[in-house]
Amino acid sequence: MTDILLFSYGTLQDPAVQKANFGRLLEGTADRLMGFVLSEVEITDPEVIAQSGLSRHPILQRSGDAADTVDGAAFHITADELRAADAYESADYQRVLAPMASGREAWVYIAA
Repeated sequence: MTDILLFSYGTLQDPAVQKANFGRLLEGTADRLMGFVLSEVEITDPEVIAQSGLSRHPILQRSGDAADTVDGAAFHITADELRAADAYESADYQRVLAPMASGREAWVYIAA
């Protein structure tokens, strides 16, 4: 496996979404991001809605306050899987590298 970590706080934790986008269930560990709060975004892409079963998805916003934390999971993925995640996420999201409570860094999708 590779050293790429992808932090998920929402639909990418769903086994059905993982199977549809990566062809497998991802392996990972619980972790936490600091300095973010959760919000929601309306999804209009019918394929994404079909995969997740939801028209509203969680989205991270930077808060600037390290006391604000968001729980999720850090998954070990390949470069191809990172590109697949990019294709899955709508234009409402941007991918950034962020530090986690564990001291590791992971790619995460936040509000664009």
